[in-house]
Amino acid sequence: MPAPALLGTKKRCRTKRYGRHVEWKASESAQGEYVKRKWIPVVATSVFIASMLCLAVLRSAPVAKTQEGSAEAPSYSATFTKQDVMIPMRDGVKLHTEIYVPKNATDALPFFLTRTPYGLSDDKEGYSQLLNLYREMIPDGYIFVFQDIRGRYGSEGTFVMQRDPRDQSDPHSIDEGTDTYDTIDWLLKNVPNNNGRVGEAGISYGGWLTAMSLIEPHPALKAVSEQASPADMFLGDDFHHNGAFRLSYGFEYAAMMETGKTNFKFEFNRYDTYTWYLELGPLSNVDAMYLHGRLPTWENFVAHPNYDEFWKKQAFPRYFQNLTLKVPDLNVAGWWDQEDFYGPVRIFELLKSHDMNHDDYLAVGPWNHGGWAHGAGSSLGNVDFGSDTAAYFRAKIQAPWFAYWLKSKGELPLQRAETFETGSDEWKQWNAWPPRENVEQRHLYFRADGKLSFDPPGVETTDTMVAATGSPVGEPFDSYISDPANPVPYRHRPIEETYSQGSRWYWWLTEDQRFVEHRPDTLTWETEPLASDVTVAGDIVAHLFASTTGSDSDWIVKLIDVYPEKYAPKPAMGGYELMIADEVFRGRFHKSFEHPVPLVPNEITPFNIDLHTNDHTFLKGHRIMVQVQSTWFPIIDRNPQKYVPNIFLAKASDYQKATQRVFRSKVHPSNVEIPVVVK
Repeated sequence: MPAPALLGTKKRCRTKRYGRHVEWKASESAQGEYVKRKWIPVVATSVFIASMLCLAVLRSAPVAKTQEGSAEAPSYSATFTKQDVMIPMRDGVKLHTEIYVPKNATDALPFFLTRTPYGLSDDKEGYSQLLNLYREMIPDGYIFVFQDIRGRYGSEGTFVMQRDPRDQSDPHSIDEGTDTYDTIDWLLKNVPNNNGRVGEAGISYGGWLTAMSLIEPHPALKAVSEQASPADMFLGDDFHHNGAFRLSYGFEYAAMMETGKTNFKFEFNRYDTYTWYLELGPLSNVDAMYLHGRLPTWENFVAHPNYDEFWKKQAFPRYFQNLTLKVPDLNVAGWWDQEDFYGPVRIFELLKSHDMNHDDYLAVGPWNHGGWAHGAGSSLGNVDFGSDTAAYFRAKIQAPWFAYWLKSKGELPLQRAETFETGSDEWKQWNAWPPRENVEQRHLYFRADGKLSFDPPGVETTDTMVAATGSPVGEPFDSYISDPANPVPYRHRPIEETYSQGSRWYWWLTEDQRFVEHRPDTLTWETEPLASDVTVAGDIVAHLFASTTGSDSDWIVKLIDVYPEKYAPKPAMGGYELMIADEVFRGRFHKSFEHPVPLVPNEITPFNIDLHTNDHTFLKGHRIMVQVQSTWFPIIDRNPQKYVPNIFLAKASDYQKATQRVFRSKVHPSNVEIPVVVK
């Protein structure tokens, strides 16, 4: 998460945060209020999640850790001549830009552009540490250009979070795409010895800025790489998943994100934020007890609980579904991205529908948010991958990708998609994603006694459990009681503040799921040890047939790789339960995200839950497990389990226990559908 940026007078302030010094701009009055108050509501309009992990790279000291040890970062002052300029946009606003021209360059060179709202993070010599992200590309020879976007740090103008694409019928309108266009135009005319080609890349917010440049691209823009960009804040990215609000993430980011003159960090009085959020009570207490209507970001959450125009105008489908791609785009994602996995895959899917020139590409590896941009990438959390996957991406995919398009050098490093197949720990090339050949759709059915099987359920026997009124007599199900007062934690407790020092937020998706396996409000089914490898490549979908005694419900489904109890390669991983795919679905939206409806109590309802795309091998001797639960706290807010028009306005009395039933009959065969590679 970005260091606090207090917009006001241009006085520079220093503070120590997370063990290193960072800077921001602050007004005198803002500094004074920070001393007096534990929190101040942030002035914000629409908040966009950015990459904390990427930011850590940018803010880090100039020392690069490698497997062999540590090495000093190169002296960029010896490599580049730096120019600090203010580039004018079409409306007269000037944007602060740093240009790095390689010394002793003999050939005309392409530009490589990165635009950011988080500052250029200059080192003690005044050279941007953004250069650290592209070390593998520096030897190829580029003119690197880093720019503060409109209204941020050294740039003029007004900052608008996730600025809407402009009305193209208005010649005076601007957006992030026009600022990119005008920047490129200026560079071509004012920086000598360029070859007339420009590339662009960015992660998270920077990925979104990069994707925006595809709508009206400058003719000189020849290649881009959108990396971990959000695509839809209601359906699958930062603030909501399938309409379920990402409480701890959204609240904590919004409470410190800058969009105005002040920005302050919310101070929790509990180290374990699970307890704090539970004691908070219903979401209506956020305003009643803390914000008092003074945080527009939160007010937008409250005012837009459904998939309305507010969310749709921010999402890429409106702009990309009919866009003819004119610029080659390398979309990059991480299998365990805790913030924006949905986005880059969705953008890839949207663009390929009108990709006439084979310009839409995808690379996915075993990373968290931005994890490919730094370090070796040989492990994440407790999981080892057997090779330096992040280093491989930067050297073997990203560097040759841009060299091909911007310098006419070498060959394309991938066909259509390249993915790291976890489990087998191998890189795979694909001519289409998801794969169309040698893939068979199979179903893992929920069976009696916690069994998971490729064999569908047959005719029910007389000793099966009797379902609730309205379901066939004798139809089997598994059941649990979901209690909002005792929600299932989404990761191991204590749950630290999302962006606090030592927070395990960054790798929580790889945590061992045994910590919830025996809770009475979590259902588990698993296969016998596999007799042979099972490789899944493509889209995974859970098909639940479920009922609730309430009138609303959340359903969380997790697909898990269970390691053998005795695991010779790493004994500490014996019995480890590694989450491979997961998602939450808010029941009220089972018919429409725009128009929610109550669930009918005790009525069996089908829920088709997209667990997203994946490439993983469940190895011989491992088991495949599925878990189902109805709370995932506090990453997901608690569903009252009683239908109310707006959960943000629910009262404490609306929260109630509910009996949940997941059916596993021939008529209602709950299952997880997986695309199995046929060898």
